[in-house]
Amino acid sequence: MTCPCCSGKSYNDCCKPYHTKEKFPPTAEALMRSRFSAFAIPNGEYLWETTSPGKRKFHNKKSLQEWAEINDWTKLEIVDTPSMNKVGFKAFYMDEDGNPQVHHELSTFKTIQNRWYYVSGIFLD
Repeated sequence: MTCPCCSGKSYNDCCKPYHTKEKFPPTAEALMRSRFSAFAIPNGEYLWETTSPGKRKFHNKKSLQEWAEINDWTKLEIVDTPSMNKVGFKAFYMDEDGNPQVHHELSTFKTIQNRWYYVSGIFLD
């Protein structure tokens, strides 16, 4: 299957090794793509585990899994990478009522012990 992150690669050659912990995303953009794929699959545990440990108290696996499941994640567009730790993107999805939605965000990531984590995001548009 083609990877949900819209890289054009197969899922097995793109985000799956990150989801199965065979390897870790080497860049903030790779982590962003793997997190989008985790919404599309869905894989709430991966979303929680790739959230910065200091920010996990604001999230939980169950709610991340539910948010991923109730929406149909259809497309990821990387809009901008203004620095090594920031990624601007648009995530396109159909909500639970079948309405098209776009989540436009500038996300901040950080590395801890050579692993990238999602820290926070600023909603755009």
